[in-house]
Amino acid sequence: MRYLLPLFAFFLLSACTEQAASPAGSSTTTSVSQPITRVDFSLPDLDGKIRQMHEWDGKVILLNFWAPWCPPCRKEIPDFMALQDEYGEQGFVVVGVTVDTHENAQAFADSIGINYPILIAEDEGIALGKQYGNRVGALPYTVFIDREGRLGANFRTEVSYDDAEAALLPLL
Repeated sequence: MRYLLPLFAFFLLSACTEQAASPAGSSTTTSVSQPITRVDFSLPDLDGKIRQMHEWDGKVILLNFWAPWCPPCRKEIPDFMALQDEYGEQGFVVVGVTVDTHENAQAFADSIGINYPILIAEDEGIALGKQYGNRVGALPYTVFIDREGRLGANFRTEVSYDDAEAALLPLL
C-alpha cells in the first residue's frame, strides 16, 4: 500500500507534463477539449488596456499560459523573448496569459524586460487554457495558432527555444 501513493503521484505528474506537438485537426489532438480554431477573448494587459485576441488576426501566435511563481514558466520566457525578437517582423507574436495577479506579473515582466504582450487572467486563466486544449490545467501551457486562427502544436510542459522554433517555422 505504501508504494501505491508514490506510483500514483508519478502517473499524475506524468499526465501534467504531457507534451503534444501534433497539428490541430489531426486525429491525435482534435477532441472536444481542443478546438480546431482559436477562441476569442478579452483581457487587460499590464497597462490596464483591454486586449482582444482577434487584434492579432493574420499573425502567427504563440499563446503561453504561465505564472511568475512557476519555475518552468520563468525558464522558458527568455526563449520566447528571443523568438519574438527573431521572428516578430515576419508576422509572429508571443502573447502571454498569466494566471497570477497584475502586481506579480508586472514585477516579473519588469525584472526581465518581457518584450511581448502580457494579459492578466488571474483565476480565469486556467479555464481559458482549457478552452485551448489544456485539459489538465498544467502550467506552463503553450499553443501555436496559425495566420488563419487554426490551433497547431501545443505543449503541456516547458518549451525550449528549439522546440518552439520547430513548431513556429512551418507556420510563417
